[in-house]
Amino acid sequence: MSALQTPVVGIDIPRVTDWLAQRTAITAPLSFKLIAGGRSNITFTVSDAVGRRFVLRRPPMGKLLPSAHDMAREHRLMAALADTAVPVPRMVGLCQDPAVNGCDFYVMHFLEGLVVRDVTIGQSLSEAVRTRMCHALIDTLCALHRVDIDAVGLGNLAKREGYIERQLKRWSGQWEQSKTRELPLMDVLRDALAARLPTPSAATIAHGDYRLSNCMMHPDGTVAGVLDWELCTLGEPMADLGGLLGYWHDPHSPNEGGDPLTTGLPGFWSADEMAGLYAQAMGVSLQTVDYYRAFAQWRLACIGEGVYARYLAGQQGEQDESLDLNAYKAAIPRRAQAAARLLGLGTT
Repeated sequence: MSALQTPVVGIDIPRVTDWLAQRTAITAPLSFKLIAGGRSNITFTVSDAVGRRFVLRRPPMGKLLPSAHDMAREHRLMAALADTAVPVPRMVGLCQDPAVNGCDFYVMHFLEGLVVRDVTIGQSLSEAVRTRMCHALIDTLCALHRVDIDAVGLGNLAKREGYIERQLKRWSGQWEQSKTRELPLMDVLRDALAARLPTPSAATIAHGDYRLSNCMMHPDGTVAGVLDWELCTLGEPMADLGGLLGYWHDPHSPNEGGDPLTTGLPGFWSADEMAGLYAQAMGVSLQTVDYYRAFAQWRLACIGEGVYARYLAGQQGEQDESLDLNAYKAAIPRRAQAAARLLGLGTT
């Protein structure tokens, strides 16, 4: 490796290069490029001198909340799904030796494709491709929820009962630890969600953050790979559907940029049509879908506040410049208000 290689924040280039060289064919030197757009774990493309490419994921810098940013969990999930109908990147390996890079990280093979992370990318697609993406997203979510948990070695990943209760406890705690302002509606929503728990479905793998911009798409609109498994657990499949719809265009709520704005483009189905497609494929009722949509909005507000707090603290590295912090901050109470509307609560 050249001694003149430009340092990269968050990467110990010599040690990571040595670690990767022990596990795959590379030709040094390696170059690392931050993949912008992520709001949690930090992702880099890794390229060697002859064009081989990989992807490296590591946690944000600095002090982190307990149980968050678990690299081993992400790696375990994708490795377990390698031979299923769920498309995932191929793993290279997981490093849990802090002497290498100061924190856990994992590396996977690079996937070719397109991430529809904003409206500009969405506008570049034909209406026919946008419609195929709707079908592909639901087909892939159904494939995930059909995976035999025990057969792929994930039976002990988490408890199978009490998913929503666990989530309410976890994200309430995260909210309290990371909040930067008072938002009383968040406590009202937590209590309402706890009081209105629906009868749970049989536990499945729950991705926890399944959405258009967390999937690598082929140019024809099919899914090349599902990404960002940080929040995955065992639990309620309808919560995954609610989470997908939480990022989908909803004419009753203001557009917040990102997926909601993108999925309002012609060719993308409505949130109700997406829910109906899932229900038809899985043979389930949508009677409780508004509850899970409300839960998703509340949870996304909790997550969003944590992201906002990390950006204020400078823990997202060079990604700090890629986010309009004022707009991001304003979107969090809007999510809380959307949750209240779905539950039939007031928003004052």
